[in-house]
Amino acid sequence: MHDLMIVSKRKAAGVLSVTSPFDGRELDSVPTCGPQHVEDALSVAYKLFRDRKSWMSVPERIEILNKTAEIMSTQVEDLTLLAASEGGKPYQDSKVEVIRAIDGVHLCVENLRAHAGSVIPLGTTKATMGRTAFTQKEPIGVVVAVSAFNHPLNLIVHQVGPAVATGCPVIVKPAADTPLSCIRFVQILREAGLPDACCQVLVASDRETAEKLVTDSRVGFFSFIGSAKVGWMLRSKLARGARCALEHGGVAPVILAEPFDNDAALISIAKGGFYHAGQVCVSVQRVFVPTGKADEFAQALANIAEKLVVGAPEDAATEVGPLIRHAEVDRVAEWVADAVASGAKLLCGGKKISDSCYAPTVLLNPPTDATVSTAEIFGPVVCVYGYDEIDDAVAQANSLPVAFQAAVFCDDITIANRLYCDLDASAIMINDHSAFRDDVMPFAGLRESGLGVGGIPYTMEDMQIDKMMVVRALP
Repeated sequence: MHDLMIVSKRKAAGVLSVTSPFDGRELDSVPTCGPQHVEDALSVAYKLFRDRKSWMSVPERIEILNKTAEIMSTQVEDLTLLAASEGGKPYQDSKVEVIRAIDGVHLCVENLRAHAGSVIPLGTTKATMGRTAFTQKEPIGVVVAVSAFNHPLNLIVHQVGPAVATGCPVIVKPAADTPLSCIRFVQILREAGLPDACCQVLVASDRETAEKLVTDSRVGFFSFIGSAKVGWMLRSKLARGARCALEHGGVAPVILAEPFDNDAALISIAKGGFYHAGQVCVSVQRVFVPTGKADEFAQALANIAEKLVVGAPEDAATEVGPLIRHAEVDRVAEWVADAVASGAKLLCGGKKISDSCYAPTVLLNPPTDATVSTAEIFGPVVCVYGYDEIDDAVAQANSLPVAFQAAVFCDDITIANRLYCDLDASAIMINDHSAFRDDVMPFAGLRESGLGVGGIPYTMEDMQIDKMMVVRALP
């Protein structure tokens, strides 16, 4: 049982049992917080922000972040097993996540060293003669970060790391399914010298408590990663003046356009579609292939999918792990069954392996209005569609109210460039799957997929203000 990770003398509101999504065994338990805990945490964070004399210097923040990365580097195996066991992402992919998280902490330091204001070009008009102006960076205020389950360590680093780097007191609410990696990361920050009040972890006892935390007038910046329904609802309830960034999901399209490397596309799309059992906001979901090659491509993809090892996430041989909750397995099964009943051809999978795992599935030509074609499935399902005209594939790819990352496989740079221009997405991967990401890249959901730009350098920018000084030279 962990201690409360907020600065408060109150007893916990309750206890949350954290269980494995694969086999249901209890991993640990954590104390939960109620409305009065929210008041305690916000009071401490806001008081810290308002007391400028207490702000940590840039060298102090750099020292803490460097020490954090150093400690994490000695605990890669433990952090990997913790993330895999609570989140269900296979061991091999969870280890990649941990390495990325450590790099993300270093990236915070690199950007903090380089983050500077700018010189404003005064003196270009008579009214501004004799004046100079410049800006410097200051923290925006208290940050409240609400995170998702699917990358239980790296997403926390993406939200908390920039807050620590920029000097913003931060209160983070991890997903109820995966609070352990978040708690461990904040414990490491504290081991590295970060004062407790600078970063608090609040596991909410109920939805009302979480909403109270987010909508308080003392919140300067709200960072949200999760479902669009919840994110947009919370944004509508933010206090006046609070800024925010929302990261939701998409129904990522991939277009194969002649000429393309068939084998390279197969390997990449299989990884991008079935990585973490499809529980990634930019997972490959819709693949558009020229009609004459669609059947063969879909079958080859199914042959790969059938050979993927589904099992316990802690097992190094596992390639596809469980879905986060049993209800999600049932939902995916229902969506696939509906698509098949509506005319989709089932090439592999299409069944529950257990209460926690769903077989990697490939569907050929599901109806364009089927749920698997229009909504983010967040499961190990890839849909392949044949197209006769490339403009039709683009139109279908662009037809949804969500837009995030997309991909194109094509060896003709002219055609690839045209598709880059025509596709609605914030990022287009050429000859790579839609789920590729490096943490230095901008990461932005468009339309209903999000608001603002993620990625560590961009989040650090969001969590700061540009404060200007104008100096007049007196005669």
